[in-house]
Amino acid sequence: MVDSDLRSITPEWMDLLLRPIYEEGFDYVAPLYGRHKFDGTITNSIVYLLTRALYGKRIRQPIGGDFGFSGKLARFYLTKDVWGTDVARFGIDIWMTTLAIAEGFKVCQVYLGAKIHDAKDPGSDLGPMFTQVVSSVFGLMGEYETLWKEIEESQPVATFGFHYEVGLEPISVNLERMIGNFRLGVKDLIEIWKKLLYSETALWLESIARLSDEASSFPQDLWVRIIYDFAIGYHKGSVHRDHLLKSMIPLYLGRVASFVKENQKSSAEEVEEEIESLCQVFEEMKPYLVEGWSKAKGGE
Repeated sequence: MVDSDLRSITPEWMDLLLRPIYEEGFDYVAPLYGRHKFDGTITNSIVYLLTRALYGKRIRQPIGGDFGFSGKLARFYLTKDVWGTDVARFGIDIWMTTLAIAEGFKVCQVYLGAKIHDAKDPGSDLGPMFTQVVSSVFGLMGEYETLWKEIEESQPVATFGFHYEVGLEPISVNLERMIGNFRLGVKDLIEIWKKLLYSETALWLESIARLSDEASSFPQDLWVRIIYDFAIGYHKGSVHRDHLLKSMIPLYLGRVASFVKENQKSSAEEVEEEIESLCQVFEEMKPYLVEGWSKAKGGE
């Protein structure tokens, strides 16, 4: 299964995505790419970090769009009634990845080289993709809560293919627009956010919004706290779920703007180290999520 907008696909990709299934007995083969350091910001800001912290598997591109899977796993997917829902539109990748992990199928990843596709400025044209991907992640948390609550740390997964340097197309980023959208969100949405966040967290956001573009910064632990609080709020139903998800977008843009600013001169390797550092914070703060989730379930 491959994305329709790929421009870097080669015949070798089919061999790479299928060989672990035929020769090694894996059920699910996720992609591992060379990507521009500012491509895949939903993955690098939310989906990889949260999925890894929840389910304990370091699948680097859980919504990569290019996968191999066994007939056994395909039959399992077909037993699920999602094909007429929004999950089957923009949330299908994370749904497939999460079910493969959570249901105990044998998962791995394979290096495919460059992913060159119709990449966009991470601050524009989000459309329904952001809300559908995040709602799929949050919804699956409710389905598999007994599993992820017991997982305390993540582990690498088997990785195939040869890692090599690839040429990548540049991505232009409009920082001013992203920071402007974040500030507008603080102005217009803070009352919604206060229903989901602790008062100190909301005050922290208001203080960031008052900073200049140059000084604006979004610390790691603040971002992790926000993602966990929104996941808890989604589970609890304290805010209408569509409103909750749409209200996350300015926060996401604020975090991405901060990440881009801090890594303008960083190499791809240094950016990967920064993402790994944020993953560690997600894992270290997971007890905060478990405690808040349990309180929400208890109706406190």
